[in-house]
Amino acid sequence: MPIKILMPALSPTMEKGNLAKWLKKEGDKVKSGDILAEIETDKATMEVEAVDEGVLAKIIVPAGSQDVAVNALIALIAGEGEDVAAVAAAGGSTAAAPAPKASAPAQASGPVASIVAIAAPATPSPVEASVSHGAKVFASPLAKRIAKDAGVDISKISGTGPHGRVVERDVKAALSGGPTPRAASSAPSALAAPVATGMADSVVKQLFEPGSYEEVPHDGMRKTIARRLLESKQTVPHFYVTADIELDALMKSREEINANAPKGADGKPAYKLSVNDFVIKALAAALMRVPEANVTWTEGAMLKHKHADVGVAVSIPGGLITPVIRKADLKSLSAISNEMKDLAARARARKLKPDEYQGGTTAVSNLGMFGVKQFAAIVNPPHATILAVGAGEQRPVVKNGQMTVATVMTVTFSTDHRAVDGALGAELLATLKGLIENPVSMLV
Repeated sequence: MPIKILMPALSPTMEKGNLAKWLKKEGDKVKSGDILAEIETDKATMEVEAVDEGVLAKIIVPAGSQDVAVNALIALIAGEGEDVAAVAAAGGSTAAAPAPKASAPAQASGPVASIVAIAAPATPSPVEASVSHGAKVFASPLAKRIAKDAGVDISKISGTGPHGRVVERDVKAALSGGPTPRAASSAPSALAAPVATGMADSVVKQLFEPGSYEEVPHDGMRKTIARRLLESKQTVPHFYVTADIELDALMKSREEINANAPKGADGKPAYKLSVNDFVIKALAAALMRVPEANVTWTEGAMLKHKHADVGVAVSIPGGLITPVIRKADLKSLSAISNEMKDLAARARARKLKPDEYQGGTTAVSNLGMFGVKQFAAIVNPPHATILAVGAGEQRPVVKNGQMTVATVMTVTFSTDHRAVDGALGAELLATLKGLIENPVSMLV
């Protein structure tokens, strides 16, 4: 029987992907391990390998197709002894049929480095409104009561609550002529629900002069970032601690280490450390010294990690991605530096593998290179902490009662308060400060 090639779930967060390119054409022989196609996800471009031998009989989804659902049929391979023409003909009728619904991608082992936990579409809340045309509408009890008292059909109201739930503000907005009616399609999906802005798109557009703006549709990456960040701020109680850290000792050590880096055959140094490399190492060392903060919150238990896997935010066209330095607590500064350069380069080329940006126990977001003095980052579940790093700059400081000038940067820990209490967050920050201001101490 024909071998079905389905749109793969290349990461636990993937719902849809773009079929960028076919590397085999119809009629080509394929064997296990051959690269069939390139798939673009919201984070990277991945290759699809054949797992069986045969002949590529029919390409169902052409190259360049956008938003192909996970598990949708994209091609058929004729197995050994099968009639290629018959399989291709069967593929033609299959292509005309509606694409199968995407099933929830299987969850990878270990925590996932996305800003919202990965799950199948959530079971709807029991607070269901009446059914309109066979589709269920989900609403809060207060919203249902207000709608009933006002004689409004709640099934016609567009919800802006979690997963498209109709809440009080939606009903009041509808009564004042605000949002557009709900589309009479299907019930909202936990994964497909749009990010609420508080106003319907049509209402927002009415606030601007026609022709005064260009409408650029959101790509998959931007939609994913928006959804996960919104989920993080809605579900993770953030707590912030900030400190100023002197960098003079670190800068001196960095200069000496780089000056003594061995040269390769091409005459280039084997490594060139950045301030961010020291920050990554210091954060990993701090988590090892304050292990109660090296955790992940789950509803059933606290996961206490044995190593510090540090994610580092990297800006890429259209968004950002957080490749992870695994076991950074065990790695040298030079190893961290070279690994980070490689990960960042492949991230910008969208060539990272899912296991290179999923998981992690903490993260670093550094905007110092843009001259940003101070900011607070959003916690990136399953992490319990994220360190926001500002620019190093010369500032007046008082030492031993005397005014002097030092190179200082401001850093802020954002923490998941369910996992890291205020005092624990302060202890972690104090440990980090001590390590950065005395960089030799992070090496022992």
